[in-house]
Amino acid sequence: MGLQCGIVGLPNVGKSTLFNCLSNAKAQSANFPFCTIEPNVGVITVPDERLNKLVELVQPQNVVPAVVEIVDIAGLVKGASKGEGLGNKFLSNIRETDAIIHVLRCFDDNNIVHVDGNVDPIRDKETIDTELQLKDLETVENRLAKEEKKAQTGGDAKAKRLVEVLHLYKDALVQGKSARSVQLNDLQQEAAKELMLLTNKPILYVCNVDEASVVTGNKYVDAVREAVKDEGAEVLVIGAAIEADIAELDTYEEKQLFLQDLGLEEAGVNKLIRTAYKLLNLRTYFTAGPKEVRAWTFKNGMKAPQTAGIIHTDFEKGFIRAEVIKYEDFIALGSEAKCKEAGKMSVEGKEYVVQDGDMMNFRFNV
Repeated sequence: MGLQCGIVGLPNVGKSTLFNCLSNAKAQSANFPFCTIEPNVGVITVPDERLNKLVELVQPQNVVPAVVEIVDIAGLVKGASKGEGLGNKFLSNIRETDAIIHVLRCFDDNNIVHVDGNVDPIRDKETIDTELQLKDLETVENRLAKEEKKAQTGGDAKAKRLVEVLHLYKDALVQGKSARSVQLNDLQQEAAKELMLLTNKPILYVCNVDEASVVTGNKYVDAVREAVKDEGAEVLVIGAAIEADIAELDTYEEKQLFLQDLGLEEAGVNKLIRTAYKLLNLRTYFTAGPKEVRAWTFKNGMKAPQTAGIIHTDFEKGFIRAEVIKYEDFIALGSEAKCKEAGKMSVEGKEYVVQDGDMMNFRFNV
């Protein structure tokens, strides 16, 4: 689908360590600021137990999981909106992503320097929020001047609506609020899409903690949860150093034993990948046969012809119908043939909205 989550944060909060755990594309990781200069892109497999069960049942020759793209972006400092540090590059890179994973340092360690001298995740969050808000305010004010002139001279309805939206955003931003905090109606949301504001992107906060806090959290995590409670954003607790240790283990069994010793059911990066996938509003449908079991990524809300087009454009152009089996029915009955016999296969037309986990066959004619 070409959608990306960008990992952001201040220098030395554990972004690149976390990225290394997520991807085989190793980002440099060291104990000094601006270690990551160019954004590193990792194409990462999405853990999905449903795919594993389908493979066990169908025994295909080939398996293709869903993937998500994660981008590790250079650390930001105060003044980035004015070009300080790697500010312009950071802001340009983040603008190109579709969602944000904001890593916050929530652990004490005298051996790892903090760019501001001490650990305070709320201050760190506000530093990045402020820089993104200032850049968005600059964008909004520049656009407002152009659109107000257009609305006055031409009476353009679209320009008038955009001016209305820009004023709402400006009011929020000057108060130190992010654009995502502004409530818009459907028409206003449509007008706002083209603005590509940094603080309008969906966001996930990742609290990077030490080993002692990975299960229960700590005072820093509690403070972050309290600070973001009105944002509608999810908070994940992960120990990046622990994830790095897990990634070094050779076998699945070794990894599971390590996790059990820590009191964890699964690796934190698995939760992070799945959450990033949903943050991008992505869902999965499956195709299954003896040659291949495959997880296909689609945008939530897509209709059957659009999702057929993900396989091949001809499937969308010549779409006739979709044959749909619910994943639970397929697993319970064991095969497509048995689902047909039991009346568990539905035939859907062009208006069918594909659901997460649907097993799909498409009929088309070009």
